[in-house]
Amino acid sequence: MNSVSTTPLVAISAPVAAELQTYRRLFESTLSHSDSMLHNALGYIRSREGKMMRPILVLLIAREAGVINKKVLISAVSLELLHTASLVHDDVVDESDLRRGHASVNQKYGNKIAVLVGDYLLARLLTKAAETGDTRIVSRIAQLGGTLSEGEIYQLSTSQHDIPDEASYFRIIHHKTAALFATCGELGAVAAQADESFVETAKRFGELIGICFQIRDDIFDYFADATIGKPTGNDLLEGKFTLPIIHALHTAPSPTLLPLIERVKTCSATREDVATLVEYTKSHGGISYAVSLMENYRNEALKLLDSFKDEQVRAALEAYANYVTERNF
Repeated sequence: MNSVSTTPLVAISAPVAAELQTYRRLFESTLSHSDSMLHNALGYIRSREGKMMRPILVLLIAREAGVINKKVLISAVSLELLHTASLVHDDVVDESDLRRGHASVNQKYGNKIAVLVGDYLLARLLTKAAETGDTRIVSRIAQLGGTLSEGEIYQLSTSQHDIPDEASYFRIIHHKTAALFATCGELGAVAAQADESFVETAKRFGELIGICFQIRDDIFDYFADATIGKPTGNDLLEGKFTLPIIHALHTAPSPTLLPLIERVKTCSATREDVATLVEYTKSHGGISYAVSLMENYRNEALKLLDSFKDEQVRAALEAYANYVTERNF
């Protein structure tokens, strides 16, 4: 289990440590059921608790706004339920056997159960969101669910055509990852009853962090590390072109790679094909370009914190932004 206690996020979450424990209890209480099959599947998800990066962001933003109330906590729980449901469904779509080094829900229980568990989580999150009594919060979370699905569809449709360009890549990650972090920032501010100016600042901060998070996650795919449950080149094996290889192929095109690229697009590439493309990406500046771009987005996010008044929160969010771009898993 990837617990928050094993990461620098312990220090980062210090300004909201007590509220984070309350959030955890609320979240875990949603992952239980009287039916044994569903209870076991939900329990399996609960046992693989992640780093809680999104709830921490919601709570830190709310702390800067002045108050962490029941609406804030329920918003954080609802957003994490949506994120969890999307991961369960994504693993079915991608036919993934692993999720962060552990068997995925579909691998352990089968696709039918996984889809239904994901559906159940979606229903639970809307029920939780309704407890806020705030239609703005419910509406934004519902809209986010559609946005995440659109991102998956964009990615699937893009992979069937020419090599995607950067615009296509960023369209996908804006929908799949940046939108989730943006909504965490936005609802942390909305639930704490912040003014519209701060809501927009918090939303943009989250969006920039989400972009950095996804670029960093994509970079991992070009290096071997079994601990993250994502072997080198796994994205390419699934037909996904990410920023490093997109940059390399567009700035240093090679006709000899065309057959390999076609096999990637049809999900028929071999490990040898992928190894060749990974090495090509590294030797033609794909990784360094992605890192540079990620750091530019990180710096833009840090500038937004200049207006934050709570020194502890500002320091925590600066550390949060740096952690996202420097993490090794």
